[in-house]
Order: sequence, then structure tokens, then C-alpha cells
Amino acid sequence: MTSVRLGAGAGYAGDRIEPALELAEHGALDYLVFECLAERTIALAQQARLRDPAAGYDPLLEARMRAVLAPCRRNGTRIVTNMGAANPLAAAERTRAIARDLGLAGLKVAAVTGDDVLEVLGAGDYGILETGGRVRDLGNRVISANAYLGAGPIAEALARGADVVITGRVGDPALFLAPLIHAFGWRMDDWDRLGRGTLAGHLLECAGQVTGGYFADPGVKDVAGLARLGFPIGIVDEDGGIEITKVPGSGGEVTLATCKEQLLYEVHDPARYLQPDVVADFSHVTIEALGPDRVRVTGGRGLPATGLLKVSVGLIDSYIGEGQISYAGPGAAARGRLALDIVRERLDLTGVRASELRFDLIGVDALHGPGLAGEAEPYEVRIRVAGRCDSLGEAARIGNEVETLYTNGPAGGGGAWKSAREVVGVLSVLVPSALARPSVRMFEA
Repeated sequence: MTSVRLGAGAGYAGDRIEPALELAEHGALDYLVFECLAERTIALAQQARLRDPAAGYDPLLEARMRAVLAPCRRNGTRIVTNMGAANPLAAAERTRAIARDLGLAGLKVAAVTGDDVLEVLGAGDYGILETGGRVRDLGNRVISANAYLGAGPIAEALARGADVVITGRVGDPALFLAPLIHAFGWRMDDWDRLGRGTLAGHLLECAGQVTGGYFADPGVKDVAGLARLGFPIGIVDEDGGIEITKVPGSGGEVTLATCKEQLLYEVHDPARYLQPDVVADFSHVTIEALGPDRVRVTGGRGLPATGLLKVSVGLIDSYIGEGQISYAGPGAAARGRLALDIVRERLDLTGVRASELRFDLIGVDALHGPGLAGEAEPYEVRIRVAGRCDSLGEAARIGNEVETLYTNGPAGGGGAWKSAREVVGVLSVLVPSALARPSVRMFEA
């Protein structure tokens, strides 16, 4: 095989399904990859699994599989995804059932497990990267601990004939790297090729970002057809060079600029992009436009893996109470500011206990603060008061005070909304890679 065609079917859990179907039907793909697992997503999935042992995988798994399984089978396209989240086995079982419903006899589904290292973490004494504290000091607030696995077990599943591979937590680029390892027979110590494969995965993993979605900025970086944005296709050669394109006629664009922005997205040190399988080096990358919506990226390198795996630790962080209400017409901003002053004083008078509070005029100072607020008087504003508390009951009091502005002033408030919710936080830990024990289980429709 001289090249492999990879399609990015999703860049996050709630992503659009139509572009993935377009890829499945018209992308002439070898592999369709769905990257759906953000940092906090898996902790929330673990909570769902605790409530229901059959849950804990991506809520859109069924809709996605029903959309793409048949065209992928028809076109010889294999699927790789981390939609298994906290429960890859249940996700694989559900995918097998969907395949049966669709009449896809013989479809092979693999579940990759072993990323759940909660017991391992509990048995050791590990430092928290963000705070310098220790995991053991978090006590019963910890609800999950999932290690970022590498491409190895995915490649193993493909070698065992899987048509669909479903994982939990893995390094995002590993979802794309594994098919390349399998197709080209790359060694797991061929660091430069692994680095280039990681580069390919990094460019594709956020789907519509590299085809102009997150890139678009009207009047500065105009992109046409965003309502039917096409997701990217990566054509990777056996040395790891990648050509990025999309389905002809789909919306968006693939340009030098979109690829450069994605190359740097979420990268701290381009010369040391730490992944489970390799330390990738993007510092010598060359990007070349080949034509409309065709860009070639080469020059990635790699260094030996660190022997450590990052672990995302999910924990009950706190409770957030929030309230909002809108004001419009002459003096809207002044009434909004008065409303914020009233709530600020009310929270003090009534003794609401919050470790953190913020008072925002949405559209005026909510994102960058009052120092960058413009001088023009807005016709309408919406206030938001939010606070972090130690209990759900205390958090609820914040929204209640905002709601009382309806009849207690200022004039003309409307559209009040309030909420109180538990907040799941995420912290990071490094563990020796040998402590994670990945395994592959096969299912057949």
C-alpha cells in the first residue's frame, strides 16, 4: 500500500453527523476516524456509568453508527473512534447490535480497554501537575482516572480484522496513527515515522477546524459554505507525509493558513509534542499548497517516547450557582449595572458563602473585563452572576437572588434564568506506562 486515506468524522462529542456521512459515502476512505473525547467528557461518562452499568459511552454513538456503518461497509472503510468513553465494551456491544439491525452480518467490532487506572492511582502516591498536591489528598472527591493509551492496541485490533475499533481514553493523534502503523507495518521504535504519523493525526483530529471552521473570521479570514462545512481527508504516504483535502463541493477550505493554525493548536512546545508513543517534533515542518483545497505537510520528526502516560483525574470540584436576566432600551447598561450592584449587596446581606463570584454584563465586559469594554451605549444587555460554592443548596441561592430582580428592580428586566449544578474538575498526573494494561476484545455481528 503506497498511501492511506483517513477521514476525520468528528472533532468533539457533539459534532455534526452529516459531514461524516459525506466522507463515508464520497471520501473513498480507508479509515473514518471519530475523535469525540474531551478532557472532562470521560469523567462525566464515568458518572453516567456509575448510575447505569450499560451507559458511559458517547450519547451520539448510535446515531453516528446508524448513519455510517452501511456506507463504510459498502466502500471498504474501517472505523476507529474513542466514543467508548468510560465503557468501550458496552459501546462495542451496542455497535454490534446496530450492525445486526442493519443486516451487516460478519461485521467485526473491537473494544480497547485498559485506560481506567483508578485502582492503580489509589495504590500509589502520585503528584498533581497543576497544583503540586498529591492525588491521595483528594480523598473521595475522585470519580475517575483514565490514562492516555497509545496506538498499539488499536493497531492490534486492526490486525485482528476489526472493521470498527472503539476505545476509551487514548491520545487523540493515536486514533489516526494506529491505522498507519497497521497499513505500513511501521515499527514502534521508528520514531521519525511515528512523529510524522502523529503530525498527521494532530492536523486531522479536530475535523472542521482544519477545513476553515474554527479558522473563520468575517472580514479578516472569510470562509464560504460554513453551514455545510466539509470535514478533512488526509492522504498519508508510507513515509508519513500527508496531503490534506476535503470532498469536492463541500463547504469550507483547506489552505496554508488553515493548516498552519491547526498545526499550532493546543501545542506548547512544537519541538516536543508529548504523546504516548513518541515525542513528536513539528519544528522542521514544511507546508506546501498543491492547488485549491489541497495542502501537503511534510518534515515531522520524532524522539523516543518518555515511558510515562498522562492520566486525566476527574473529581467533584465544587458547585456553581448562576442567574441571568436581560434589560433593553434606553439606559439598559445602567440598569444592568444597578442590577449587579443589588445582587452583590444581597449576597452579602443574606450571607451566601461563595469562594468565587463574578458579575458580568454579557456583550460588554463578560469575556475581557471592564478595561476593554467599549464606550458605545448598548441597546440591550444581559447580566450574569455566577459563584462557586461548597454545596448545591448554597449555589442555588445565587440564581434565586437574580430572579428576585423581576419585581424588586430595576425596571424592565426579563428572561430570567437560573441554575445550580455540580462541577466536575480535571487534574493531570503522570504514571509509568507499564501500569496501564491495554487489552482488545472482539465482537462479531
